[in-house]
This record gives sequence, structure tokens and C-alpha cells, in this order.
Amino acid sequence: MKKSLLLAFVAIIALKFSAHAQIQKGNVLVGGNFANLNLGLDGSKVFSVDLTPKAAWFVQDNVALGAYANLGIQTAKGSSTTTNYGVGALGRYYTGKDVEILRHGRFFGEATVGVGGTNVSDGGGHTNGLNLGFGPGFAYFITPSIGLETLLKYNGVAGFGNVGYQSNLNLSFGFQIYLPGKSTANRVKNDAR
Repeated sequence: MKKSLLLAFVAIIALKFSAHAQIQKGNVLVGGNFANLNLGLDGSKVFSVDLTPKAAWFVQDNVALGAYANLGIQTAKGSSTTTNYGVGALGRYYTGKDVEILRHGRFFGEATVGVGGTNVSDGGGHTNGLNLGFGPGFAYFITPSIGLETLLKYNGVAGFGNVGYQSNLNLSFGFQIYLPGKSTANRVKNDAR
């Protein structure tokens, strides 16, 4: 009985928070995005995927700073293979108010900078060096701590190799978990007393 009462109380407190609670100072964002998912079943046997895990800490309300890693591959039967990689810092800024159409959604902008590369096998172009990216996104909070998002992002790699600069525009989908920081956890504890 005590467990179910406590669980109900925690659920009520969790529902009390709006989308703003996830993006408060001190909270942590952990998750990732995926793009270019293709499992070709025809004769070409195309396979491609691009995974980008992320972790960030909210240094103030609506502003998160953290790190990302990226690993992608695209290959097809009888064709060259393209691999891309990257690691570096990321920053996010969320808009200040809930979107009116979707009460639990927020627009955000994301920018990344780090080292990375794009390499094509069989004598194709390769570039390794400075990796830059930026673009708008939208996060929809399906629960107080889980967000589904989409991100349209320009990515560019400038540096060394037989091609000086390579870029692309990606539409990716993501899954993020927003973990409460100490201040949020203390506020919930105080509300429970």
C-alpha cells in the first residue's frame, strides 16, 4: 500500500512539471540521434546508418553544453564505402516558451564543433580535420523526462585530404533522456515532505 501511494505521489509531481522542467539549470541531457537509415533489400544491397550519441549539462535555463560523438557508414554492393566520424563539443539553446500547438514541445538550435572526417574507399575523396555543424530542431516531451526530436543540420568538414571541404544536410531523429540535477531532485524531496 505504501509503495503504491508513494508511486502515485511521485507520478503526480512528475506530471506537475511542464516542458520547462527538463531544460532547467543543472539538469542533464543524455541520448542520441540517428540519420540516413537505409536497409536496401533490392539488388544493390545498400546499407547506411549515422549514429550520434550526445550528453549535455544545462548551464542555465534553456542552454545546454556538452559533447557528441558521430559514426556513420554508407555502403552498397559493387560500390565504394563512405565512412564518417567526429567527436567534439555541442551547444543547444531552447526557445523560451512552450509551443502553443504542442504544449509539451520546444524548438531549439544546435551547434557543434570538433574533429572529424569523411572518407570514401576505392580512391574516393577523403577529408579529415575541423568538423562544424549547426541547425534547428524540435523536441517533443512524451513524458517529463523523455523527449523525441527531429533535427535538420548542416555538417561540414574542412581540413586535410584530397578534398579540402565536404558538407551535407541531414535530417535526423533522436531520443533524449532529461535527468534531474541536484536542484530539481532537492525541490522534489522538499515537495514530498
